[in-house]
Amino acid sequence: MQHEITQSGPLLTSAGDLSQLGWSCQPLLDCNLEAAHFYPFQKLQRLRIKRWDYYAIFTPQRFFSATLADLGYAGNIFVYTLDFASGDLHEEGLVLPFSKGLILARNSTEGDSHFAGKGVAITFQVNEQQRHINVSWPAFQQGRGIEADIWLEAPPSIESMNIVIPIGKKRFYYNRKINCLPARGFIHYGKLEEELHPSSSIGSLDWGRGVWEYRSFWNWASASGFLPDGRTIGLNFGCGFGDLTNATENALIVQNKIHKFDQVTFDYHSVDYRQPWHFRDNEGRLDLTFTPFKERIARTNLGIIFSEVHQLFGHYHGWARTDNDEKISINGLVGFAEEHHARW
Repeated sequence: MQHEITQSGPLLTSAGDLSQLGWSCQPLLDCNLEAAHFYPFQKLQRLRIKRWDYYAIFTPQRFFSATLADLGYAGNIFVYTLDFASGDLHEEGLVLPFSKGLILARNSTEGDSHFAGKGVAITFQVNEQQRHINVSWPAFQQGRGIEADIWLEAPPSIESMNIVIPIGKKRFYYNRKINCLPARGFIHYGKLEEELHPSSSIGSLDWGRGVWEYRSFWNWASASGFLPDGRTIGLNFGCGFGDLTNATENALIVQNKIHKFDQVTFDYHSVDYRQPWHFRDNEGRLDLTFTPFKERIARTNLGIIFSEVHQLFGHYHGWARTDNDEKISINGLVGFAEEHHARW
């Protein structure tokens, strides 16, 4: 099995090397990116460091997501929403040269991340018990407008999927995924008003920091929801990036507890992403079929910056076993799975 990090400390040594490799259920390392050292000229470091906060919310009616991302030489801000009944999907974004005006917190456990400008205001705040998402984009979809004010329940006791992995000799990825955060608040999308209740709406966070290869690829699958008995249930699988010898991000999350998997295989058709996907692990603890009902294709082509994402929304069916050998039946859990290629 992989290495579990249990000691707190800095992410990077004074020489710019990773101080520890592995995974943990809590974010134990201080993200001291100022110690990164992979170019001879220190001033060039920040242009290659990638940082992002990606929030995703599932309600009974829709999926809503907001992202603040700093790619070093550019910032990327985007919001999108999907209506499950109608299939209406709309996304808008901003590209900020050299990430001007964009602020991201140092660590995932405290601080504010925000951007305000060009008619858009997005703020992510963290306190001891909650996470707050506030979005105001009046011009979204040609003036239809979208606003969100959402509070996610996130006490310190919840477990999350944290990994620290190398990418080549000097590059690295430090990531925290938090699933199953009960949500309250509202989403206003044009004339549609939706109130969120923690018994039926749930959120997640993908918090990433690191230095990647210029040409990168990854798969990611995630879901957060509720079991028939009222417990929260989450899935997080990933592959295709870095050296996963010491850690993968594969986990089942039940009632805010991580149940760690080793290797998980993504079996899907890259010619037709809307065919069913299959997920199995190497220890006989997971067998899931993911049946898509909507494909989101997001492309960015700015010359040296290129990104293409095929994100599929669908239902998970099958089963997974917890660390204490409880077999969890998963029937119709709404989530997503994606393939991502990037030059960045």
